[in-house]
Amino acid sequence: MADGFPVHRGDIFHAINRLRKLKLNKRALEVMEWVIRERPYRPKELDYSYLLEFTTKLHGISRGEKLFGCVPQEFQNELLYNNLVIACLDKGSIKLSLEYMKKMRGLRYPISHLVYNHLIILHSSTGRRKTIPKILSQMKADKVVRHVSTYNILMKIEANEHNIEGLVKVFNDMKRVEVEPNEISFCILATAHAVARLYTAAEAYIEAVERAMTGNNWSTLDVLLILYGYLGKEKELKRTWGTIQEVTHVRSKSYMLAIEAHGRIGQLSQAEELWTEMKSIKGLQSTEQFNSMISIYCKHGLINKATAIFREMKVHGCKPNSITFRHLALGCLKAGLVEESLKTLDMGMNLTTSNKVRYSTPWLETTFSMIEIFAEKGDVKNAEKLFEELNKASYTRYTFVYNSLIKAYVKAKIYDPNLLKRMILGGARPDSETRKKFYLLHFYPNNIVDNNVALGKIPLQYFSLLIVQIVPARTHDCKAGCEGLFCHHGISCIHKCKVLLRLLSPSFSSTVLVKFSPEGKHECPKPGVKAHEWWKTAEDPHQSTFGDKED
Repeated sequence: MADGFPVHRGDIFHAINRLRKLKLNKRALEVMEWVIRERPYRPKELDYSYLLEFTTKLHGISRGEKLFGCVPQEFQNELLYNNLVIACLDKGSIKLSLEYMKKMRGLRYPISHLVYNHLIILHSSTGRRKTIPKILSQMKADKVVRHVSTYNILMKIEANEHNIEGLVKVFNDMKRVEVEPNEISFCILATAHAVARLYTAAEAYIEAVERAMTGNNWSTLDVLLILYGYLGKEKELKRTWGTIQEVTHVRSKSYMLAIEAHGRIGQLSQAEELWTEMKSIKGLQSTEQFNSMISIYCKHGLINKATAIFREMKVHGCKPNSITFRHLALGCLKAGLVEESLKTLDMGMNLTTSNKVRYSTPWLETTFSMIEIFAEKGDVKNAEKLFEELNKASYTRYTFVYNSLIKAYVKAKIYDPNLLKRMILGGARPDSETRKKFYLLHFYPNNIVDNNVALGKIPLQYFSLLIVQIVPARTHDCKAGCEGLFCHHGISCIHKCKVLLRLLSPSFSSTVLVKFSPEGKHECPKPGVKAHEWWKTAEDPHQSTFGDKED
């Protein structure tokens, strides 16, 4: 303006959006105050909404409400109301925001989907999640159409809970109502499946991410670095990093993700080159930068190199945090230094750690790697101690996590009849590996053979019997006329042995057992024979009564 050039509304909006992304709220407020004061153009509702947003963020809700009353009446419309509600939600004032939403309904102003997005996020914690269906019902009542961002938030909540079934259900609902998923949607799906070690599905979603990408979005490229690291795709990882380097400003976060991705696929030399490059270009200013390299060395058991980075961290004035000690504890375990590992683990536990860190994927995966080592050693005590951390974060929904814990019991030759109950009630589905381990625990509690011995084909009914023991009892009438037959929700009798694997519902009996023949017929056990002791009455407990083929 001093040089005689006009300032257009578009220039201001572009500057405000950039300042918001950089979280420079104070500077953004100064810009909007200047616009209202100097009037380079006639302010409209969007200008006042920006002014209201940043005033509330910096000076609180009371100042925001006072400013709202000072805005010209013609601009006190749906946009300003929606921004006021969002500002209240940003401050965590749910009750006040609901009052303004009620006022908007009275004025017949439409409520934005962004308001409901904020409400869902505020209720995404474990204790508040039951409220989300009510929020979605109110959203429908207000005739607010769910935006793709709404579905992305719902999918992210399920992914954070490690609930793959819930995640896929939300995605299918999204497709059913013909809402087009974007690259963020596919990134959430791909990452969740990669963390769950469902690599085939993850690869399919990665291809969808590549197709849905709009330009060189650095956040999407960062996710691709992580995903190609999980899948071990060296060429694609190199290509993605090359694309990131073409961006004008490469963030330190991108360097850290690239280092971890190369380390995950075993390219330590490439990871070290990126580490050196980051040191020279970006400098070492945060603990997270050092943690990225420490994690790589510790995953490969290079504890001496990890210790050198740890010392360098202190030289640069960065304090180690709990994740630093967790990585070092893993490195000690990989190197066979069990005592040092336990001491390092205790040092990390003594530090204050937020739930955000404890529930983060790097923390959980590092903890699980330690459980695997303890399981191999048959150290049930330490495996259970770390397993409890994963259980609090719902990471134990994955079958492979429980299988590692069961392996600890197998190696220690300890039989715990409640293991399968814990597994199923914890949300994990037993698989073939679980069957093998429970076969060993159930039939050889005092003489467990080595896990590497070829077990051959384990009879399906033995594994089913274990499931039968853990479900609550219920009396029911059988249409076939025999007492104690398992019925599916009391509707029809089960005549196929494969259905026994579905005995996870409280509606099934746990006190009796039905024995099936290859022809599909059933017979009730003799009175007095308990389900968990039936195998003792068999002539040969290693011979399947279902024939050679398992149905």
